[in-house]
Amino acid sequence: MGKKKLDTQAIGLDTGLALSRWLTGSEHLHYGLWTGLTVAAGNVGAAQDAYSARLFAHMPAGKLSILDIGGGAGETAKKLIALGHSVEIVVPSAFLAARCRVNAPQAVMHEATFQDANPVGPFDLCLFSESFQYIPLDQALPKALSLLGPKGEILIGDCFRSPAYPTQSGGRICGGGHPIKKFRAALKTLPLRVIVEEDLTQAVSPSIDLEQSFFNVVGRGLLSANAELAKKRPILYWLMYRALAVLIPAHKRAALADRLFQQNRNSALFTANNVYLLLRLGRA
Repeated sequence: MGKKKLDTQAIGLDTGLALSRWLTGSEHLHYGLWTGLTVAAGNVGAAQDAYSARLFAHMPAGKLSILDIGGGAGETAKKLIALGHSVEIVVPSAFLAARCRVNAPQAVMHEATFQDANPVGPFDLCLFSESFQYIPLDQALPKALSLLGPKGEILIGDCFRSPAYPTQSGGRICGGGHPIKKFRAALKTLPLRVIVEEDLTQAVSPSIDLEQSFFNVVGRGLLSANAELAKKRPILYWLMYRALAVLIPAHKRAALADRLFQQNRNSALFTANNVYLLLRLGRA
């Protein structure tokens, strides 16, 4: 029997959710809206609440049947249910699906990718809250459209690549998503119209700086611990170094070092290469 592969995604999600709970008391995984707020860890919860409020403000009026596509840990669904909406969640991760069942037990769960999920519908709203970029562009909007009722709408809050986004890079550029030009071209081929488009790029970009500062704090602590271990426990230090060299490929070690010790991900690069939009779409 071969060795079981470590589920690094689940480990990362568990760590991220634990950090979110510690900072904010909830398990949000999205950008914050920082307009009028000091960019500091203590304001993460307020910034995320402000983002949710802005997102919900673009929803149609009344009590809705909502398909929350890529519902994270269920925090958005939890808020929507508290407002009186009925919610079904689509999420591909078994770990996140388990958190959704805890945070939003009233929601109907579809543990699958959006491409493979089979929600019945029709829905008043298909919601993509920072999940649109993970679904193939030629499938996301057509399938959502097929699940809408006659007056149903699609609401997208996500990052898109601007024309300035590098086509090739020696390292990962912060942001990403579908190229905005390709998205707009795809939209023109469908019987959909833009009801509202709001550019939040500047307002969400401080989230990048705050995230990077957190990793730098962790990196600073690791450097101090590393120096102390090398000085006082050289044999243990050497064994750990060799073990990491065997377990983690060189390119992943380099990427981790960049994340922990550099500042190559920042709000200036984010705004230069991306556009973050709230888009409310209805039938043409």
